[in-house]
Amino acid sequence: MCTKVRSQKSGIRTEKGIVKILFFIFCFLFSVGVSAQCAMCRASLGGDANKAQAEAVNDGIVYLMVIPYLLVAGIGYVIYKMRKGKK
Repeated sequence: MCTKVRSQKSGIRTEKGIVKILFFIFCFLFSVGVSAQCAMCRASLGGDANKAQAEAVNDGIVYLMVIPYLLVAGIGYVIYKMRKGKK
């Protein structure tokens, strides 16, 4: 009877883990775009005349933000493969 209870508890934990992972994937894929800038960029690019420049600056900020995440993900993948190979 104890083994049945343990397997049920581990099944519940697994389901909660899957729900958490799916929630974070959902949040990552369906996030709201934000057009935030520093005060100096906002002042120099304000107005309708500089709309193309402002979009370019925002795209550059996003590009600079993505690179560290890709590096961390790559390092995490390499560590995962190394630990998986030892078992």
